[in-house]
Amino acid sequence: MTESLLDSAASLAGRLAPGDLDTTLAQITAAAVELIPDVAYASISLRDDDRIQTVSATDPLPEALDAQQYSLQEGPCYAAATDVAQVIAPDLANDPRFMRYGPVAAAAGCTAQAAFRLYDRGRTQAALNLYATRAGAFEDVATTAVLFRSEAAVAIAYAHEISNLQDALETRTTIGKAVGLVMERYQLKDERAFAFLTRLSQHRNVKLRIVAEELVAELAESTGRAAERNGASTS
Repeated sequence: MTESLLDSAASLAGRLAPGDLDTTLAQITAAAVELIPDVAYASISLRDDDRIQTVSATDPLPEALDAQQYSLQEGPCYAAATDVAQVIAPDLANDPRFMRYGPVAAAAGCTAQAAFRLYDRGRTQAALNLYATRAGAFEDVATTAVLFRSEAAVAIAYAHEISNLQDALETRTTIGKAVGLVMERYQLKDERAFAFLTRLSQHRNVKLRIVAEELVAELAESTGRAAERNGASTS
């Protein structure tokens, strides 16, 4: 590994600080532009089942070019998010793999492109898309991209854990509010109130979290209506 690559590794590790998923994806695309040679723009494509979308982009241009690839079902970012782990296209205008998309990208000023699979979890894939304005770019990008992809995958995994933890805490808080509501309304102890919510969830065949959210929302709505009636009666 060269000294410049070691420097890039240190810079990348420092830039991908722990954060939520949206923040982490924005950090990854921004770092790609700054640290990988020839990258003018970067984006991240996310494919979930049959839906594919851009979840982070450093500029409207790569987002628009991503959309062209999704529409045409052709191009490096589409391929990396759906089929292969790595695509490098140093000369998009004349690349026989992308006869429809290549000229569109070149006309927009992006003459070279590379895309790398960031992670693959069952039916969900994400790809990092790199755009260059110099023809012939990215011919030697593979080594740097492997390092970048590895660091980015760690950051994304951490962000997913944080997101899951936050979701769990929010769900626990909502269920706790719903239990308190049931206890107050039906004069039940907490164990029986929780059992009541569980039975309601099973009867309706919906998740306990959804039942809790509906009960809390109903309480807020009824409280608001009561406040309006009180206000009207005193006016």
